[in-house]
Amino acid sequence: MSPDTKSPHSPAPHLSPLRSALRTRRTRRTLTGALVLALLGTVAACGSSSDDADSASAAQSSTSSSAGAFPAKVATKFGTGTVSSQPKRVVALGWGDAETALALGVQPVGESDWLAFGGDGVGPWAKGMYDKSPEKIGTLEPEYEKIAALKPDLILDVKSSGDQTRYDILSKIAPTIGVPKGGDQYKISWQRQTTMVAQALGLGAEGKKLISDTEAKSAAAAKAHPEFKDRTITVGSRTSSGWGAYVKGTARIDFVQALGFRNNPKVDAKAGSAFSVPVSEENLELLDADLIVMAPIGVKATKITSDPLYKSLPAVKTGHSVVFDDPNLSQAFATNTVLSVGYALEHVVPLFAKALTQTQTQTS
Repeated sequence: MSPDTKSPHSPAPHLSPLRSALRTRRTRRTLTGALVLALLGTVAACGSSSDDADSASAAQSSTSSSAGAFPAKVATKFGTGTVSSQPKRVVALGWGDAETALALGVQPVGESDWLAFGGDGVGPWAKGMYDKSPEKIGTLEPEYEKIAALKPDLILDVKSSGDQTRYDILSKIAPTIGVPKGGDQYKISWQRQTTMVAQALGLGAEGKKLISDTEAKSAAAAKAHPEFKDRTITVGSRTSSGWGAYVKGTARIDFVQALGFRNNPKVDAKAGSAFSVPVSEENLELLDADLIVMAPIGVKATKITSDPLYKSLPAVKTGHSVVFDDPNLSQAFATNTVLSVGYALEHVVPLFAKALTQTQTQTS
């Protein structure tokens, strides 16, 4: 969803000195949320979130005393965010922040649709959770004047870039809960995101229950499929510009590791600070593992399944490959919220099991 540079609303008086700067920033940054996904899926330098799983539990424990009470205090990269009273008008700008609020029973009045779902701006796992559709706000460059016109009493920008200027502008409009320390460039697990959003909304106990319930589903799926244990997996993508594979510590890999899989060590060996590693056609064998899972981004699934080099990989030859042809599945992976994780567990795990069983049958 591209930012709309022409707001139908009048700017808030205290934002008028910033208008020139905002116009300049909007001109420079015109990427849509869908393109952001493509960049994150291949060579974007978005960094690893390897500490998120450990940090989630620590975050829950260290701030539980403030959960459910106001003023609520949430630790962020920008200092302690304080919400003085129960928020009534919430604007959710971070990746998946709106879905997280919905899971907690709070309907934002404005939100950013990062994956261009359309409609209410959320995935099918959150369909029907709004009584009234929210105002749509731009993604990389939100329309600050439009946000101000919504008169929010809380802005959620928890899973975001961590840009200082963005935070400074938003915090002039309303109390803003930004990224956690170490959470720049979307480096935050769904557990930590749920914890922070719940605390800001005064719903700490509800947040903990959501996390424990979802983690229990993941653990149950792992227990039901012992064949996943220690099997290597490559989770990658194909865009119009080429191939990529996700590295350890990112959301998709966290998801499959919770099921018992081990990320492709050849991919992790090439990891730097980036969200993923690019894979050239000449080196496509890097993708080979016990299971290969690929998502088309901006291209059709047949761009992957019909590729001769891809078809030549040993895992693919034996049927040990899953290519998402349903956009809801790849988007559930990419959204990585407490709601979408449950959806992925229900719909993706059977595909993994079928692929492994098929391979075992063919190679037995």
